[in-house]
Amino acid sequence: MSDVTAVPKQTSRRTVEIELGDRSYPIIIGHGLFDDGFIWSSAGEGDCAAIVTNTTVRPLYAESLAKAISSRFKRVIVIELQDGEVYKDAASLNHIFDRLLTERADRKCVLFALGGGVIGDMTGFAAACYMRGVPFVQIPTTLLAQVDSSVGGKTAINHPLGKNMIGAFYQPRLVVADLDTLSTLPARQFSAGLAEVIKYGPILDLPFFDWIEANIDALISRDPDALGHAIQRCCELKAAVVAKDEQESSVRAVLNFGHTFGHAIETGAGYGVWLHGEAVGCGMVMGADLSMRLGLISEAYAMRLRRLIERAGLPIVGPRLGADRYVELMGHDKKSEGGEIRFVLIHDDGHASIRTAPGAIVRQVIEANC
Repeated sequence: MSDVTAVPKQTSRRTVEIELGDRSYPIIIGHGLFDDGFIWSSAGEGDCAAIVTNTTVRPLYAESLAKAISSRFKRVIVIELQDGEVYKDAASLNHIFDRLLTERADRKCVLFALGGGVIGDMTGFAAACYMRGVPFVQIPTTLLAQVDSSVGGKTAINHPLGKNMIGAFYQPRLVVADLDTLSTLPARQFSAGLAEVIKYGPILDLPFFDWIEANIDALISRDPDALGHAIQRCCELKAAVVAKDEQESSVRAVLNFGHTFGHAIETGAGYGVWLHGEAVGCGMVMGADLSMRLGLISEAYAMRLRRLIERAGLPIVGPRLGADRYVELMGHDKKSEGGEIRFVLIHDDGHASIRTAPGAIVRQVIEANC
């Protein structure tokens, strides 16, 4: 019997397919991908390519990407946005449109999202809207984006009343996850990404949860074999869910484990004060506590998840916004129906469900963890 805790040796390239009929596309994972000309043949070609990035990522990787795709496009423009969740808004979206219109980009222009989840979400939404839809490519440069936000076609901007409330489902042509970009990722950002890695275990794959526990130190130290395996497995799990439920009408919503509490933390604290992964990590602690109080998991399981999240360098106590404020903010969650808040809850046997919970118990969870 194979050891589920072992770290598979890194191969030069791993590919995961998103199966969506004529809108299927590959996720390519590996090192040195910017220099692989064959990869970019799937991105398209034409008169114009627009690289959308931010002030942090542009000096690191924009020139390399522009060089990699320059043989396929007559001109490559770079659209630079400010860095941070606070800039994931309508003003930044309009800045992308302003540049595209100024440059006379046509409907064959390909947008390249070079950055983390904020850049990926905004670029995808811009691509969905510009001239009623132009192609785009995801090039995630953060761990969180490589394992989650770049995969599956969810695009959005934030609103003062709620995170990701304005957006569209719009699939990219290609996702290129170059693991070399993680070498420049700050430790706090890296830990935030680990939250989205951890979430896949309790909701979809308990053996993977075991593997993460056994290899959390290797992941924190950015061991290439451990990272390559974790990113591949996360993408495989998400790809299978997206293929079944592209527009989150049913099973895909379980991928939001920790996000109902987490989005409330992000919005209530002010966008950018908590990183998305930090809020999700703390939200998972609260989600596990709620699952325990409802009798779905044991206290030992809830504590096991809490310890793993803490080992990953993530906060496990939420900001003191007050139970009323949490409930108000969670009421804007996209899973809410008929005015009732619905939570992703985990079960001892390794699956997740989506349901409402008694308000008194929800308040107990908030008061115990914030």
